[in-house]
Amino acid sequence: MLKYFIIYLIVINLIAFLAMYIDKRKAKYGKWRIPEQTLLILAIIGGSIGAIAGMYTFRHKTKKLRFSVGFPVILVLQIILIISVWNDFIK
Repeated sequence: MLKYFIIYLIVINLIAFLAMYIDKRKAKYGKWRIPEQTLLILAIIGGSIGAIAGMYTFRHKTKKLRFSVGFPVILVLQIILIISVWNDFIK
């Protein structure tokens, strides 16, 4: 089970990272964009590390408080949740 969880996290973080790249490219060329809600959902469902990496790698959404603060807050909450669940699982 842990193996599948780790694979899931790797995949969802790659998707979030690529979504930030795609949205940045589309913004640069004035094309249809990925909705902000979608980017936030990707972070919430486990892609926060990829979203943060993409945000700073591509300098995308760094001036929007919703993302520059929101993604790290989501990550911290996810870490707390994982630690909590892990401690309950070990007991």
